[in-house]
Amino acid sequence: MTDGRSAARGVLRTVLLLGVFLLVVGVLWEAFKWLFGDPWRLDDILGTGLSYYHQPPFDLLQASDLQLPHLWSIVGALMEPVQRNQEQTLLGYLVSAAAYTWAEALIGFAIGTLIGVTLAAIFVHSLFAERAFMPYVIASQAIPIVALAPIIVVGFGRGLTSVVIIATYLTFFPVTISQMRGLRSPDPRALELMRSYAASRWQVFWKVRMPASLPYLFTALKVAAAAAIVGAIIGEGPGGVKDGLGRAIVNFNQQYITGPEKLWATILVASITGILFYVCVRIAEAITLRRRGSTSA
Repeated sequence: MTDGRSAARGVLRTVLLLGVFLLVVGVLWEAFKWLFGDPWRLDDILGTGLSYYHQPPFDLLQASDLQLPHLWSIVGALMEPVQRNQEQTLLGYLVSAAAYTWAEALIGFAIGTLIGVTLAAIFVHSLFAERAFMPYVIASQAIPIVALAPIIVVGFGRGLTSVVIIATYLTFFPVTISQMRGLRSPDPRALELMRSYAASRWQVFWKVRMPASLPYLFTALKVAAAAAIVGAIIGEGPGGVKDGLGRAIVNFNQQYITGPEKLWATILVASITGILFYVCVRIAEAITLRRRGSTSA
């Protein structure tokens, strides 16, 4: 029971810290607008009939309403129709797009995790394989994903497959590196004890190495969660996917002059999508490590 409460508190602390971070960003955003943005006016504040006019003391192009809309303008745009003469709101459209991108990222995340764990296991058990292939694993990350995405689309065609491959590409590397450290982290005495009982490599892997690697694995998965979302969004552009956040970003970027709030709202939803993915991994980590602790006890 104590372990469960501790895990719940850990997840709650993570959520609160993320909330505080978003709040601080919002305050700094509006403070920047207050000092350097365009003049603005509030009429009939809270139905009192009072008005407020603000003239910022400084003028900066980057803080204009075109470059950096007010947060209330972005939130207001979410409640408006996504296009003229349409009933669907921008929020409804973006939530649907985020769900589609989430599904793509989840598939790539799962495949990338499987590849990363498999490679780490091979490298830990074979020094020859590590020396032969590890340089290529590292070199693969030197290619900018923006440049690699069109190549993947050309090779595998437009659609879900290309997007999943890109999400997988960004996921497998941190998992591979961190999992290798985790699989090598057990106490040498525990490994020696297993050998003294004539345990096979498979038994040593599942009984000693894998449990010891879980904290390292979840650290990598929290990084990979955000990377998978980013990879899916990047892949949706050249991949020709019409239903995801990547396509929404491309479309609203083309309409930026007439409606900058729509692009910023899309960026906001994309950020929240990545945060929710991270929180899901954090919850899975708390549950898994709690059970591991209960089993050890």
